[in-house]
Amino acid sequence: MKTTDFNSYKIRYRNAIRQVLAQAEFGRLDEAAFPAYSHRNPVINWLFWQRLRKVMDHIQRPTPYERILDFGCGSGVMLPYLSQISSQVTAMDVDLLPLESVQAYIPLALNVEVKDASKSQVSDLPVNSFDLIIALDVLEHVKDLPRTLNDLLALLKQSGQLIVSGPTENILYRIGRKVAGPEYSGAYHERGIAEIKTELIPIAHIEPIATLYWPVPLFEIFTAKKP
Repeated sequence: MKTTDFNSYKIRYRNAIRQVLAQAEFGRLDEAAFPAYSHRNPVINWLFWQRLRKVMDHIQRPTPYERILDFGCGSGVMLPYLSQISSQVTAMDVDLLPLESVQAYIPLALNVEVKDASKSQVSDLPVNSFDLIIALDVLEHVKDLPRTLNDLLALLKQSGQLIVSGPTENILYRIGRKVAGPEYSGAYHERGIAEIKTELIPIAHIEPIATLYWPVPLFEIFTAKKP
């Protein structure tokens, strides 16, 4: 994606999130990263959006995907882009209020199907059917990580890939959360990205995409493929 296109995408979604936040109950949308994607501090805002830019650049290709799953879609910040590069997109989350709130400003494309993960399981989706699954800053929250990872990998076609991003949870990251504001200081993560990677190594082939940013690694992004 060209820088001008990405900046337009970012501005449109950030403005929608700010409008939703202005009307929402305080703290209700924090876990869906609304404060991060709309943060007034330019460095914090840039860092969170840069994670998405790295993923977009990695998954971009000349031919469209057939099926993509956005696991833990949150506000749906990736969905407008995913709907442009895939014939069908499935968005899944246990809390759909963030996505529903943004839809008032950015309606979903017709090729996006929404699944309520509080009522259906990942294992209910058809196996070997997705070209791409993205799980961005969500696996650090799930309770049963081994089961979730095995279920997600089972959904992939043999040539498919699972894109994972997450916080390092190191001391610098924890300090950064406190500096960013009270919305980020709660201890709600089950684990960091290193533990997620350790769980995946025996069952998938891991390739790095990006670490944001040396010498202060706060987030890591990698891809996992079936062996």
